This record gives sequence, C-alpha cells and structure tokens, in this order.
Amino acid sequence: MRHRTIPGTDLNAAVIVMGTAGFGGGMTEEAAFRLFDLYVEQDGNFFDTAIVYDDWLNQGRSLTELRLGKWLKERGSRSKLLIATKGGHPELSSMHIGRLGREEIVADVERSLRQLQTDYIDLYWLHRDDPSRPVDGIMDTLDDLIKAGKIRSIGCSNWTVERIKQAQAYAAANGRTPFAASQPLWNLAVLNPGSIGDPTLVAMTDGDKRYFEETGMAVIPFSSQANGFFGGRYARGREAGSQGSASAVERQYFNAASFDRLERVQALAAELGAASSAVALAYLTAHDFPVYPIIGATKPEYVRESCSAGDLALTPAQKRFLETGER
Repeated sequence: MRHRTIPGTDLNAAVIVMGTAGFGGGMTEEAAFRLFDLYVEQDGNFFDTAIVYDDWLNQGRSLTELRLGKWLKERGSRSKLLIATKGGHPELSSMHIGRLGREEIVADVERSLRQLQTDYIDLYWLHRDDPSRPVDGIMDTLDDLIKAGKIRSIGCSNWTVERIKQAQAYAAANGRTPFAASQPLWNLAVLNPGSIGDPTLVAMTDGDKRYFEETGMAVIPFSSQANGFFGGRYARGREAGSQGSASAVERQYFNAASFDRLERVQALAAELGAASSAVALAYLTAHDFPVYPIIGATKPEYVRESCSAGDLALTPAQKRFLETGER
C-alpha cells in the first residue's frame, strides 16, 4: 500500500485509513483484533477513532478507544503506527451544546491518552465545531497540547471551509500550529439534499475542493465508501432492502446521478480487474490534493478489498470518466 506524508507534519501515513466505529461494541474483541491485524498485514499503519465511538450503543463509554488501546498494548506496535482520535464532541444527549472550551479539550485529550494506553496522539481531531466560539482559544489550546508533547498534529472534523480559513489565519498570524487536515463526509456518490439529518455534520462541496486544491491541505474523509453503495449490493431499479445500513444508503444516495456513477465504477473496475469498492476509493486518492479515505470495513474480505485501493492509481481521464462519463 502506498504511504504519503501528510503535508505540514512528519506523519508518513498509509493512504487508506482504518476506521474503527463499531469495533468497540458492535463486534467481539476477537473479531476486532483480527481486523486490526489484517489491516496492518496489508501494510496499513493509520487508525482513526474517537472518544465517543460506540457510545450510542449504550453499552458503556469510549468502547472503541478502550479496545484499540488494549490491542496496541498487546501487540506492542505503537511506535510503528499512527493513531488519530477525535474529541470535543458534544454530549450525545445535547448535540446543540458545543464542547470546545479549553478544559473540555484538555480533558478529552487526557482521557483518550489513558484509554488508548499511549503517551501521545499522532493526529488529534476536533470532532465537531462550535461556530459561536472564536477560533483563538481553540487554536491556543491545541498548540499548548502540541508543545506539551501530548499530540503531534491537529485536524478538524465537520468544520466548514470558512471556519477552517479563520483558524488557519489565526494560527499563521499568532505563531500557532495550523490544522494539518480536514475530515468531512465525502465519497463518489451524489448526496441527496437534506438527507444527512445531523446538522453538525459537514459534507464536501465543489467549492471546498477548490480550497483544498489551492492550499494542498490534506483531506481524510469519512463515509468514503458511501456506506457500501459501491460494494455490489445496490443497483438501479433494485430495492435497497433492510439489511444493515440499507435504509440510510437509500435515503442519502438513491438518485440517478449516484447510480450513473455506480455503473461507471463497475465498468472501470471490470476494465482494471479491480473491486468496485476499491475503484470508488481510488477516485478519492486521485485528486490534486492529498486524500486519505477512512474505510469502514467490518469483514476480512472488505478490509482486503479496501486496502487494495492503496495500490490503485487512476489517471486523470479515468477520474473524469467516473465523475462525468466522458471518455
């Protein structure tokens, strides 16, 4: 699998990132450890998690971080891997109340360090934004945590480009560490307007892409596989069914433009002898700015297929074909 240094950092990261939502309470420890091991066997080294992952299952707090921390400890491989985690998330019962004060950010970092059983976090994300809070104090706090050696680099998840611009400008003017990466919702499918449901989530737009092209800032998107839309289960004119995330996929991505892209993915995959899901991921890494898609692979065959995208480089013409159908 290709590795690429995230600009502005010394993190040499696998271009396919192992997502971990669902790995704490949604499967057994044995199954989770097997998938973590398999990802590393594919030459993966970049794990993305969050302090709130699996809290929504009502089985306990921070189940995913705790499990990933146990795996890191047992494998003794911490120094070979890059660990990204996210904090500053509102309480699930009060999503409208931001948690980006200094004490809240610091407390989340300290708890994540304990739960991951590590002395440092390679990339620390703010999981949500609070647009009512000035960026000054947020960036000052993160910079202090970097100087203390607790985190190595910082990113923002679900922040608009306008807010990112404010944060970067403040960092540049005041000698603070800037954000190295953004984590929006982004994939090759076409999102139905108003279908997300959570107003705190931010999806990539064409205007956003121009910003990342101009600045070269890294993007590490979640939902990069559109919840399995490109995996072979869905087709134009076929009912979504009720298995797994099918209802969400239907609500968000069932439209003519998405099915056009799905059919082009399948055609290109057949030409290349590749999995359709890998082609959809390779579309993201084919952009003119660095992209590291986060995968949500919960079965061994999905991990292998997704990681194969790390060695699949599409040409500009192939990327354009997936987007527009032009040959």
